[in-house]
Amino acid sequence: MLTVELHSHTNASEDCLMRPADIVRTCRARGIDRLAVTDHNSIRGALELRDIAPELVIVGEEIMTTQGELLGYFLKEEIPPGLSPVETIARLRAQSAAISVAHPFDRLRKGAWREADLAAILPLVDAIEVFNARCVYPADNDRALAFARENAKLGSVGSDAHSHRELGRAVLRVQRAASSADLIAGFAHGERVTRLSSPAIHLTSRFAKLYKRISGQKG
Repeated sequence: MLTVELHSHTNASEDCLMRPADIVRTCRARGIDRLAVTDHNSIRGALELRDIAPELVIVGEEIMTTQGELLGYFLKEEIPPGLSPVETIARLRAQSAAISVAHPFDRLRKGAWREADLAAILPLVDAIEVFNARCVYPADNDRALAFARENAKLGSVGSDAHSHRELGRAVLRVQRAASSADLIAGFAHGERVTRLSSPAIHLTSRFAKLYKRISGQKG
């Protein structure tokens, strides 16, 4: 069985300071076999990390649409933010990507979804993130899981790691993770191993944004 982290960030995201080389070391120390790097609206960090550890990395992206955020896996090209969900999904499908919906009902997230908007695109995606370790309110994860079950939709999980201490908080144990088809099979049959992060972990993202603003760093 492989341990797969499906939602993580690098310093290519504006709210993260983790450098790719350091992430590789943390994953190896924690027994993470495959890491989906899902930076905000960018695959730059994923490509950089893949150059260091190609056997580890799944190139992904967390994409802000006009109605909420989507997670794409096994990308070849970056998807720009600000498109409609349908257009974003079409561009992901053109790359044979697997698609999940990020933290759909997290009441504190800018990228959360209205239930009606999510229902409209549900047939077009492969899964819903039914557990996100960064959700401050456990009920928001519970709502996502209940919604997925009510609509017979597969579920994904993710740490949404923006710091090293978060990597591996929520992982999927699967047989294979070499393709989009493998991931989708994992959504259906994999073992979810999940732990919530402390609400205080969000301070690391605020610090990262402030540090980059002061220092003039991009990402």
